[in-house]
Amino acid sequence: MKSPRSRLSVSRAPRDNAPRSAAKPAAPRHASPRKPELAPEDRKLLLLNKPYMVLCQFTDEAGRETLKDYIKEPGIYAAGRLDRDSEGLLLLTNDGKLQARLTQPGEKTPKTYWVQVEGIPSEEKLAALRAGVELNDGMTLPAGARIMDEPAVWPRNPPIRERKEIPTSWLEIKIVEGRNRQVRRMTAHIGHPTLRLIRYAIGDWTLDGLAPGESRALPAPELAPSSNSRPRPSSSRSGAHTAKPAKPAKPAKPAKPAGEAPRRASQPGRDERPRSTHPTERSTSNPTSGKPRSSGRGTARRPARTGNPNSSDKES
Repeated sequence: MKSPRSRLSVSRAPRDNAPRSAAKPAAPRHASPRKPELAPEDRKLLLLNKPYMVLCQFTDEAGRETLKDYIKEPGIYAAGRLDRDSEGLLLLTNDGKLQARLTQPGEKTPKTYWVQVEGIPSEEKLAALRAGVELNDGMTLPAGARIMDEPAVWPRNPPIRERKEIPTSWLEIKIVEGRNRQVRRMTAHIGHPTLRLIRYAIGDWTLDGLAPGESRALPAPELAPSSNSRPRPSSSRSGAHTAKPAKPAKPAKPAKPAGEAPRRASQPGRDERPRSTHPTERSTSNPTSGKPRSSGRGTARRPARTGNPNSSDKES
């Protein structure tokens, strides 16, 4: 038999007399200074018709075309993204609040796309896009989808790959999300791959009058409160708070006159017999207490006390 070995516990707490290492003070964090808010006259907003195969950024190590080849205005950035193989409207601004307004998912800014797809989708497939389809990253929100006439747009260079036996059609798709290559995945899900994708509008801004590579400066709009924000309830200090109506006070009970003894309520069902007035049925009184002794039936007489004869409490 093997001799039992002692087990070492690795979860024991350190002894009180053991020296403890002093905790190092946390290094102070230097908060980055906040950028001052822009004055309304300093805000800038640019609309750009991004050409095909242009990166939606200002630098690229591989030497590909970027926004720097078309935008010379310093200090502005793209509000949202557009794939390299997609074309159309792109917003650029130097206003951080406006940029967040256009890119945050909770704001649900609508974006309209003109999409050329293979084949002609049926009404059932379009209804699936309107209800939402299941992609690998979850269900899409309901979208607008309809077949449209071929728009009068610029030719793409290089042109799309066409097949004689497979016709093409144009769809107008409107979404409020911004997932990676979402529109292309939606049309592929219903069996109609995307051949060309042009973003026509972001909210109320459109690319009307803009050729590929052209931009136009607009005055940045005032940042109105979001439609999703709810008004806060007014505080009681302002006086607009309406207090709840007080409950009516209960009427006070009339006070009883002094000296009147409280009356016992009569119990229902109790046999209240009238007292007899016959002279032979007189009630004997207790000389010590003065209370009438009960003469009812079934009442046994109290036996005489046989206590201490020296006691002063005796019956006469």
